[in-house]
Amino acid sequence: MTISTRKRVLGGLVAASMFVALAGCASAPTDTETTAAAGGDVVEGFLPCMVSDAGGFDDKSFNQLGYEGLERAANELGVEFLTVQSDSESDYAPNLTNLVDQGCSMIITVGFALASAAGESALANPEIEYVSIDDVVDNDFDGETDAPNIKPIIFDTAQAAFLAGYAAASYSTAGKVGTFGGMNFPTVSIFMDGFAQGVEYYNEQNGAAVEVIGWDREAQDGVFTGGFVANQDAINAAQGIVDQGVDVLLPVGGPIYQSAASVIRDSGRDIALIGVDADVYETDPTVADLLLTSIRKLIDVGVEEAVLGAGIGEFDATPFVGTLENGGVGLAPFHDFESKVSPDLQAELDEIAAGIIDGSIPVESYLAG
Repeated sequence: MTISTRKRVLGGLVAASMFVALAGCASAPTDTETTAAAGGDVVEGFLPCMVSDAGGFDDKSFNQLGYEGLERAANELGVEFLTVQSDSESDYAPNLTNLVDQGCSMIITVGFALASAAGESALANPEIEYVSIDDVVDNDFDGETDAPNIKPIIFDTAQAAFLAGYAAASYSTAGKVGTFGGMNFPTVSIFMDGFAQGVEYYNEQNGAAVEVIGWDREAQDGVFTGGFVANQDAINAAQGIVDQGVDVLLPVGGPIYQSAASVIRDSGRDIALIGVDADVYETDPTVADLLLTSIRKLIDVGVEEAVLGAGIGEFDATPFVGTLENGGVGLAPFHDFESKVSPDLQAELDEIAAGIIDGSIPVESYLAG
């Protein structure tokens, strides 16, 4: 799962920042019934489809959330759906062609890495509706989505990660918390940088000196595994951070959290894990006892809403940017750690979230404008 050039990453940063102004134009994902559920006529022959990135649909995280949103919408509409899993970057374009050939009405691409292939496919097939999760699909870097039949769904996860960083610093007794990612893409580093900002804010507000291991805000670089697979590289990355004495660890990159969990268990120390994308406590009970919280983005609900709209002929290509204000991102409950965190922590987080929403507590990110 790689992006071929630095220009691709920087172009994505510029394009995404230009879409922030449109965030308020798109309706926020909600858990309520939509027009389709209220009795809209389903488009004859409507066939929604999805392509995963290299993490696969069983990643307990990003791709799984997309799949669940598609499945719910298809069931509600009473239609079939198709999915195809990518095992490597070389699968992206062929998988999209495969779905086009099978007559898909809508194709949802899961992940930043699929943007180039998605843009080419959308331009070649203007009659098909596309949804791009985590990228605005601006492959020509002109500040606009490449085709009018693409709906970007992106998330300012730095805001929720800020809350997680504050919570991690509050919980830590070692005075060290850590993070590492799959690859240094904006959609990965946005978690790590927001997390570090939250730790910094905790230090400022409480006269503390909690250290972040694995991410350098000034350099905008840190520890990365080189991919999005729970393998030896992920174990090595996690081990290197754990060996520096952290007692909270945030892995960002789909299933690499599983490698982090194995390192934590082998350490014999009390180290809390933070999940990303889904509430990992719910999606993967095997690590539930380790989870302080998870940094959530409502991929499933965003996908469900987009599919339901398209299914009744009301496809809306307006970009959606998930924030704390519109409920597109958020922090999961503390679950088993509820009794282990400060009794004042939740009230502090609620106050910080309100400050982020009203702008009195700034959070830097490539989606913050």
